Amino acid sequence: MKQIIVILLVIICYPIKGQDVPISFSELSARNPFTPLENNDGAVSYQNPVIPGFYSDPSVCRVGADYYLITSTFEYFPAVPVFHSKDLINWEQIGHCIHRKDQLPEGFNLFAATLRHHDGVFYMITTNLFGKGNFYVTATNPSGPWSDPIWVNAKGIDPDLFFDEDGKSYIITSTFELFQIDLDTGKLLSEGRKVWHGTGGRYPEGPHIYLKDGFYYLMAAEGGTEEAHCETIARSNSIWGPYANNPANPILTHCNAAGQGKPIQGVGHADMVKAEDGSWWVVFHGYRSIANNPQHTLGRETCLAPVSWPQNGWPVVNGNGTVNEEMNCPTLPLVPVNIESGRLNFGEEQLGLEWNYIGVPDSHQYSLTERKGYLRLRGSASKIAEPDSPTFAGRRLQHLYFTATTSLEFEPDKDGEEAGMILLNNGSYFDMMIGREAGQKYLSVKLMFGTTLSESARIPLSSGPVTLRITGEKSSFSFSYAQDEDNFQEVEKVDAKFLSSETAGGFTGVYVGLYATGNGEACSSDADFDWFEYLPKDNKH
Repeated sequence: MKQIIVILLVIICYPIKGQDVPISFSELSARNPFTPLENNDGAVSYQNPVIPGFYSDPSVCRVGADYYLITSTFEYFPAVPVFHSKDLINWEQIGHCIHRKDQLPEGFNLFAATLRHHDGVFYMITTNLFGKGNFYVTATNPSGPWSDPIWVNAKGIDPDLFFDEDGKSYIITSTFELFQIDLDTGKLLSEGRKVWHGTGGRYPEGPHIYLKDGFYYLMAAEGGTEEAHCETIARSNSIWGPYANNPANPILTHCNAAGQGKPIQGVGHADMVKAEDGSWWVVFHGYRSIANNPQHTLGRETCLAPVSWPQNGWPVVNGNGTVNEEMNCPTLPLVPVNIESGRLNFGEEQLGLEWNYIGVPDSHQYSLTERKGYLRLRGSASKIAEPDSPTFAGRRLQHLYFTATTSLEFEPDKDGEEAGMILLNNGSYFDMMIGREAGQKYLSVKLMFGTTLSESARIPLSSGPVTLRITGEKSSFSFSYAQDEDNFQEVEKVDAKFLSSETAGGFTGVYVGLYATGNGEACSSDADFDWFEYLPKDNKH
């Protein structure tokens, strides 16, 4: 009998010709059950991030067939950029929510914001770390103008507005305290009630409320905006709770085995939107590392993923809660936007929407009209890393591989005056500058990490324009110059990690910009920039 059983087992386990060999129990047990198999079949339909560079904490809403999105900006002005899209993939910036000094005259440091549309009015609500805390502004046209702030006496950060079907409006913040609110005045109409405690993750932030199938869903980010970042969700049949956690939380994260090793990390701080065709999508931020470590220089970038949200069920992001750079899911009908040339000749009366200042700029330090076709910067006494608004105009780095080039005419009258092109992140910077020492005009590269300053050898220059170039190669930056057409000479090459968010701190990404300073005294010499060009390199991201 034993021999018969053995023979039967051999026959059952022996593969029939043309069939795959069965998987053994040992092989099955060796697999990680939390690592779903991915389906990478099909053509790439879009690339993440959909808005590259420091565009963090995205919030999105739909009006008819149009989609609008905003992101956080912290110390940069104009603040809270507004984007428009027809397909959630191709985005074009159309304005800023904070575009006048008198909107926030006491200063600002703006955290994450929420964008919503209600009864023909757009609402942007956010937190100002300087001054009175939470406020919202309104507009009937999302490109602006936007109103003066309406302040709300609610604790916490990252406020969300929710408009219920019965006409009542609510605000909730990172404390998960819910209030009814008067939209006209910002006055709270109820006592605050803590409706959720999250799932226990640290640094809860960015809550959003959605109503679907009779349930109120409350979604938020937890874990901190680094590798442990994630998105969790709960629901209730009453807006006042209690909210029950989704047993499959988190619904979006790369802090597990399924997300480990993906090019985009730190995913979270999400907002969902129902498309015109009934499909659901989620926007969120994540960062791309510059090496085999979590260091990143471009900041947290806006990404997109599809959401499956069955009736009476829980939302599932991209099948398993992870995302890729190259997505192969079905999309809305694509509507590309015009991409402007990377070269800016300073022929307009104002800089493009992609340009920012550090704080509200002093208009006397900038001119596009004093010398036609040039951006003229007049250096103030403020140094580039000081909190007072320095003379600086820049744009976000959006690619790991890039070249940024400018032509500068600057003849400093005295020692201490300098101007040039700079890479800047949270007070740390690499700059290629033109200065003067003992009557001699010179060029050098300065590297400032916190309070540590390093400077290259000083290269004597002749009078006349100088072309400055910064090249990014993912994990390094190189600095070169030319005074005779395109004969560039490299001055310095540095490790990009010193400008990473992990090294420099803060919540922003690297800017490339133009600057001038008198290093303690106002400049008597003007810095005239003829043109500026920013180009991705070799079609790399």
